[in-house]
Amino acid sequence: MHSFIYSIVKNAVDILIVSYLIYRLLLMLKGSKAAQVLVGIFIIFGAYIISNIFNLTALHWLLNNFISSIVLIIIIVFQQDLKRALAYMGKGYFNKGNAQASELRTCIEQVTEAVVELTKTKTGALIVFERNIGIKETIDTGRILDAIATKELLLTIFNTHTPLHDGAVVIKGKRIIAAGCMLPLSQDMQYHPTYGTRHKAAFGLSSETDAVIVIVSEETGKVSIVVDKNITVFEPPETMQPELAKLLGINS
Repeated sequence: MHSFIYSIVKNAVDILIVSYLIYRLLLMLKGSKAAQVLVGIFIIFGAYIISNIFNLTALHWLLNNFISSIVLIIIIVFQQDLKRALAYMGKGYFNKGNAQASELRTCIEQVTEAVVELTKTKTGALIVFERNIGIKETIDTGRILDAIATKELLLTIFNTHTPLHDGAVVIKGKRIIAAGCMLPLSQDMQYHPTYGTRHKAAFGLSSETDAVIVIVSEETGKVSIVVDKNITVFEPPETMQPELAKLLGINS
């Protein structure tokens, strides 16, 4: 009797875990090209089963050779998504921040004030807030600063006459870790007439990490926040402050 109950519980837990993993995978792939590829793979598997049932020899042989290499194909096609999934699994273990809530709130206020000033002159800017997944590779592409984040420093960095204005600023906790950083450009961002290189860069980084990226467009002067490949525009720019605080885990 006990072994029967144990078997039921074990199978139920097994099914729940697999269901959760599939749910998280579909959630992660939603809206990406990888989702379309995944649908294509399911169609191929369906065709393989049909070819087997109806004894379609040539089609079955072709699909059988394709499916035998499916693991390698999945790794190649989904390499960015797999990288992101593995990063999410290990997030937080090696990247514990130590900024107090009050210090982080002050940092957000300073960033918001700087962004408001930048929008008035349509000065482009990219500000990245590192969260649980480390972005050392991105930081290494820029100039290390390790300075308290202030409105004045941000305005200086993004001044068009300074050498670091074209890259992104990376903030961890209350400190600007680096400036002039290069972000990976997205290859699957949907076209939009007002999206420029900064938007592609923000989408690129958000497709690999859980970073929060603030964009000031030099074309429109509008402020956007990109996180998890989702973009939100804030008008007026001051309204981004409570959302930024929420995304960084504090109350505004």
